[in-house]
Amino acid sequence: MLFSELALHERLQRAITTAGYTDTTPIQAATLPLGLKGKDIVGTAQTGTGKTAAFVLPILQRLLDTPPTGRTRAVIVTPTRELAEQINDSIKMLGQHTNIQSATVYGGVGMFPQERALRRGVDIIIACPGRLLDHMQRGNCNLSQVEVLVLDEADRMLDMGFLPPIRQILSAMPKERQTMLFSATFAPELNRLVAEHLSQPHRIEMGFAAPAETVEHALYPVQEHLKVPLLLSLLNDTETKSVLIFTRTKHRANRVTEKLERAGHNAVVLHSNKSQAQRQQALDGFKRGKYDVLVATDIAARGIDVATISHVINFDIPDCADTYIHRIGRTGRATHNGEAFTLVTTADYGDIRDIERKLGARLETRTLAGFDYAQQGPSRTELDDRPERPQQGGRKQSARSSSPYRANQANRPAAPQEASAPVSPRQQYNTAPPAAPRQHAPAPAAPRQYNAAPAPAAGRPFNAGPKAAPARPQSAKPRQGPSRPDPMNFDPNYKPRNRKPGSRPARRG
Repeated sequence: MLFSELALHERLQRAITTAGYTDTTPIQAATLPLGLKGKDIVGTAQTGTGKTAAFVLPILQRLLDTPPTGRTRAVIVTPTRELAEQINDSIKMLGQHTNIQSATVYGGVGMFPQERALRRGVDIIIACPGRLLDHMQRGNCNLSQVEVLVLDEADRMLDMGFLPPIRQILSAMPKERQTMLFSATFAPELNRLVAEHLSQPHRIEMGFAAPAETVEHALYPVQEHLKVPLLLSLLNDTETKSVLIFTRTKHRANRVTEKLERAGHNAVVLHSNKSQAQRQQALDGFKRGKYDVLVATDIAARGIDVATISHVINFDIPDCADTYIHRIGRTGRATHNGEAFTLVTTADYGDIRDIERKLGARLETRTLAGFDYAQQGPSRTELDDRPERPQQGGRKQSARSSSPYRANQANRPAAPQEASAPVSPRQQYNTAPPAAPRQHAPAPAAPRQYNAAPAPAAGRPFNAGPKAAPARPQSAKPRQGPSRPDPMNFDPNYKPRNRKPGSRPARRG
């Protein structure tokens, strides 16, 4: 089906022509006619098949056909900030010849700019559930006149625990509305949500959830310590445009990025520990071609729509088959060809079987020509290349290593055929002195008589009290100082001056 065959507004047709779109994708051809009629839709399709335009165009068409009300008329709920910005970019592109206003609402940034935009009034809100609920509780937005609601990547929002906020958001909207729910996979928990909040929805399922047919898969078996060298060899020997590399943890993403930068690649990292400004800067730079390689965690498995991504490399295998589908869906988008490489170890074969069972096909196994798979490496992963701790001087002694038994063992003389190792000053300090020979207890002293003078000692005993002051010579002049009144000679008739009865003396100073 062609976009020109749809009953779209002339302004929207001009924007579609400017964007270079002519043919609709299967999900768009099945969804757009129903969405333009105001029907509720539940759409499940392969990732990267154009679901965003499938619900953005019906929203823009509805807002153009009806007069504005000055309040929010459409709400799109997404799980991540990146996906919210991507949808907002699509709205701006397809609605560039209209006066429709949109705003993104998500956490990680200040609330004042969002509050100002919501109070000024926008037609479409693209929001993450948690931050949208915060604005609702503060009275910054009114959803009582919402006409269209879209739940995008609904299964992902359920996995992230957004179901309670979504229910509160739905309760603040009128029941008479158009609701469209889209997802790459349809979890069983969504059936109850659909039954409660959608009115006779049309179910559209474009095959099973799998990557597009334009993606070519390959597995590269490798030992754990050879992952980084193999990754660098793949990037050097493969003709690529933009490469997206997925890691399992944020720490590994940082380490892989450092290795790539040292090798001369223009790489940038993206994960949840980065601020929103850093994440947006990295994503914009990757889209514009400023960076050739983007290393990210699964936060980038959804919400990144870059047509120039030619390769997706799984440095770490994902935790489940659905995550693999979402990762691979970042390439081969919009009828473009792409390749997906996965570095696997012997511990990953169980996950590979689950992925192959989900895809219904066996993945191809490859080896890189010219790569030395027999090179030796450390027992732990090469990413953890922290310097070893010094064995002498700077190492902290534990309680066990500083015990007297170990100290005595260390003080034993070495064998005649071996030279004794030098001992650091810290080890000498921590070494316990040799124990003195045990002596018999001294005989008990005779009991001291009451008020008897102490026996003269030959020398000053240890831990004795302070030395007594020497006797002052008789010829020394006595110390002069202010005399104190004798308490025994107190005058009972003494009265203080300038003091009234019952008053307190004046405070001095």
